[in-house]
Amino acid sequence: MNKKQKSSTMKIFMGLLLGVIIGILVYNLPSGTFKDSILIGGIFELLGQVFLRGIMMMVIPLVFISLVNGVASIGDIKKLGRVGGRTIVFYLATTAFAVSLALFLGYIMKPGIGLDLGAIEQIETTVSEKIPLVQVLFEMIPKNPISAMAEGNMLQIIVFAIITGVGLSVLGDRVNIIIRIFEQLNELVMQMVNFVMIFAPIGVFGLIAKTFATVGYTVLIPLLKYIITVYIGFILHAGVVYSGILKGFTGLSPKKFYKKFFPVMSVAFSTASSNATVPINLDVNEKQLGVSKNIASFTIPLGATINMDGTAIMQGVTTFFIAQVYNVPLSIEAILTVVLTATLASIGTAGVPGAGTIMLSMVLQSIGLPLEGIGLIMGIDRIIDMGRTTVNVTGDAVCTTIIAKMEGELDEKIFNSDPKLL
Repeated sequence: MNKKQKSSTMKIFMGLLLGVIIGILVYNLPSGTFKDSILIGGIFELLGQVFLRGIMMMVIPLVFISLVNGVASIGDIKKLGRVGGRTIVFYLATTAFAVSLALFLGYIMKPGIGLDLGAIEQIETTVSEKIPLVQVLFEMIPKNPISAMAEGNMLQIIVFAIITGVGLSVLGDRVNIIIRIFEQLNELVMQMVNFVMIFAPIGVFGLIAKTFATVGYTVLIPLLKYIITVYIGFILHAGVVYSGILKGFTGLSPKKFYKKFFPVMSVAFSTASSNATVPINLDVNEKQLGVSKNIASFTIPLGATINMDGTAIMQGVTTFFIAQVYNVPLSIEAILTVVLTATLASIGTAGVPGAGTIMLSMVLQSIGLPLEGIGLIMGIDRIIDMGRTTVNVTGDAVCTTIIAKMEGELDEKIFNSDPKLL
């Protein structure tokens, strides 16, 4: 790997590291115009938001265009159903395993035992009303596709894109011109994503610096045991479970996968948004991991919407944490209920703003734990959110690589090659 190939990933990593260091230093400065308005609300906010908005600007057109292309190029409706079925089974299975792992860690490490509640700034939370699964299912069909795009309703966009792609596939040669236009639009959007990614190191720095300058480290200390438990779950799931699944199903090197996937993880960690990572995730899967466009364009947007392994880990640990804080024993039946509820909730709250909090409230309600416990962790939610988003998007890419391998649509020469400059 030459110096140019190393530079992109290294610059993003340096931006991440500098953001943490500078953010903590700024947190320790006395409050005033320089700290609050010029640094946190000025420079950090500007750098972070320019990058974040640049990525979000590309999400909707990229998801729609790439998904239409992918479905149209699959051609065989049976194959589309097989890919979709395998993808959903993978996402649900890994989510169930993730919450089970988290419950085990919560039981072993006991993050809520001995906690001094007086040391925690408890935040009052308003939990949105959960939406019934039936309503989520029929609301996947957009009444107005343009409105769905304007509102960023990813499930509705995905459904409309799939229907459009199937229509183009069925019509075949009669719509060759339209298919070529979509292919050219995809090339255009990917090039625009590359333009945005040039700013990635600076944007990552701004987002991380603002987070740590605002949160600091003093708020973390009372909940350090909880944070450590959650992050152990993240590391085990991403480093052991995903690596084992990838190696077991494909024979590919997890080390090479993570080496190439690191820029996506950095963007996920800094933005704490699965949707924001969709453009770079698609780019890395196609250009660096060797996944065919028609597979990646289907599994990545779908995963960003319904695959929440990182969120499931947070929920599992938090369930035991709140139960221990309030001294509520959890039976085997309650633990099994948490696994089932968290797994189904990963689909049931898809596309809903504040999905993580809604999902957690559903889990707590299912076993009778007080919702007030959510307020205990809201002060550090951003720190947890960064880690769980990173795990979520990593699971999307692992699933995509496995499905591509199963379908014979993975170029292993690209996967095993040196990383390219993004």
